[in-house]
Amino acid sequence: MRRAILLCVPCLLAGCRDLSSFSTGGDRFEGAVIQGDFVRAGVGPLTKLCLTIDTDHLEDAPGAISTDDGRFHDAPLRSIPQIWHDPLSTLSFGDGRLKNLVYAAAATTPFGDGMGNDVLAIVSLMQSGAVEVRLLRGAPGLAADGGETATGNVFAVFDLTRQQGPCSY
Repeated sequence: MRRAILLCVPCLLAGCRDLSSFSTGGDRFEGAVIQGDFVRAGVGPLTKLCLTIDTDHLEDAPGAISTDDGRFHDAPLRSIPQIWHDPLSTLSFGDGRLKNLVYAAAATTPFGDGMGNDVLAIVSLMQSGAVEVRLLRGAPGLAADGGETATGNVFAVFDLTRQQGPCSY
């Protein structure tokens, strides 16, 4: 028992976590957007997202996302190199998350507002074995009267579970 504790202590102190079980190989994580207009903008209420991920390459080629509405099709998650040397790499929020990862991804279908096609993707690897993906882009613009306007703002949270086989969209 003492030996087992001594072997675990360095790993606990270093904060290491084995994330290899999240690698999809030929499978995927898939799920629907969280319902509710208060946590969803710029994404239809029935939209599904599919994620492939390779935990051996989180810093260089982590995987891709696709949505069944065609907005993203096998869009590579792009690592932001500077984040791995910044406190953002230790981003922690909410309970039950083993690791939160910050990436960029480009929409396959343009948003058409002249602000580019990139979204920020926050991938949360959950203790339950599930994955959450948050897509963020822009913020509502201000109209001349001070109210909000739709400008390609995106905020969506997807709850994903492991599924067999590749993404079908």
